[in-house]
Amino acid sequence: MSDKQALAKKEWLKQRFDEGLVFYRSEERGKCFIEYIPAENAWVPIEAGGWLYINCLWVSGSLKGHGYSSELLSECIRDAKEQGKKGICILCAEGRKREFLADPKFLKYKGFKVADISDCGINLMYLPLAENADQPRFKDCARHPKVSETGFVLYYTDQCPFTYYWVPKVLEAAKEHSIPFQAFHIINKEAAQNVPAPVTTYALFRDGKFLTQGIQSDKKFLALAGIK
Repeated sequence: MSDKQALAKKEWLKQRFDEGLVFYRSEERGKCFIEYIPAENAWVPIEAGGWLYINCLWVSGSLKGHGYSSELLSECIRDAKEQGKKGICILCAEGRKREFLADPKFLKYKGFKVADISDCGINLMYLPLAENADQPRFKDCARHPKVSETGFVLYYTDQCPFTYYWVPKVLEAAKEHSIPFQAFHIINKEAAQNVPAPVTTYALFRDGKFLTQGIQSDKKFLALAGIK
């Protein structure tokens, strides 16, 4: 990761701290961390007042299987209880659709349940901590992701440092090959909470249909567009 990428991510985090965001790292520093925020301030189209929303629960591949995910999640649960929150919610997806999202099998093992389902295969899961709490749910724009424009349409934020590097390269590749491409850089919470997709870090559409939340390199994008 370049210094500029890291700075973009740090600036995004800095602006969120006043909104209640917590960035907690394990002893392995940047290789294992959890990032969560009061759901009212989450940059996703959900309705979850009184809940905590996990932006990211990340454990580097080489460190998986050592209990770090459980340790990080336990810290979030402890904090949620201390704050008197209704519970915790997080996005997940199965198999190849998962990309950087949480593993639903791990979440189910930890007591999470499915709160809502999006047409694109991304689900909202929740862990209730208060009795009779209204469960979180997607807004309609996230439950049924679609756009009206033809060609490729991308919504993205600075939450993930890799968008800073790859989005300009994909835009340049699209321009060089005359591929219709529109990119919308989301810079505030209000816009993020109304994106027509359950994921806002990176949401790529083609001819109106949601394609992927996986961040594309220029080569991967051209392959996706059918350019060899």
